[in-house]
Amino acid sequence: MSDTNYTLQKPNTYIDRLSLKKRLEMFDLFTTIFPSHELNSVLDAGVTADKNAQSSNYFEKFFPEKNKIIALSNQNATFLEEIYPGLRFQSGDVKALPFPSKSIDVIFSSAVIEHIGSYENQKKMIAECVRVSKKGVFITTPNRWHPIEVHTLLPVIHWLPKKIHRKILNMLGLSFYADEQNMNLLDVKILKKICNELKVINYNIFHIKTFGLTSNLVLVIH
Repeated sequence: MSDTNYTLQKPNTYIDRLSLKKRLEMFDLFTTIFPSHELNSVLDAGVTADKNAQSSNYFEKFFPEKNKIIALSNQNATFLEEIYPGLRFQSGDVKALPFPSKSIDVIFSSAVIEHIGSYENQKKMIAECVRVSKKGVFITTPNRWHPIEVHTLLPVIHWLPKKIHRKILNMLGLSFYADEQNMNLLDVKILKKICNELKVINYNIFHIKTFGLTSNLVLVIH
């Protein structure tokens, strides 16, 4: 298993606190759409092994009924079972979920889809979430068109064509982020395209704003 940390932000900094604030806004949106008392099971697809950032595994921390959570990752996050008794950790791949169809009420995934590689991989992840869920899917991802790229904390260069952006990242010594397998940013257009290709009709895309600009996107499928 890989314990890769996908962001350059440091723990307990202003950026870390701001990240947690935005993620809690998304968590509040989740609980409004999918109240915990109406769920028997929820899969968090793509938990992290990182224990330092305040925003890491926030769903596990704030969701009130830990016994309903299945936390899935290709990283070693078994420690979550000790921190949150009742939670079950499952090793697995978000592109090939190890669960039967329509077996889990809701699939939740926070800032994972931009780290799984190609467009086709991203499409596979959403298809798998739709397959496994009974009631809905809730996927969050940073918005490519926010002026600050949240992983590298660099401004606007991610607006360039992806090939050029990756060349610049390599020149800056950020080869990890230049690799599509590690970072492939999405926007509303891409999310809509995936849903249309998968013939998903009943979906919404919510905009989470930071300083008046859309910093995060939330895809909700019913």
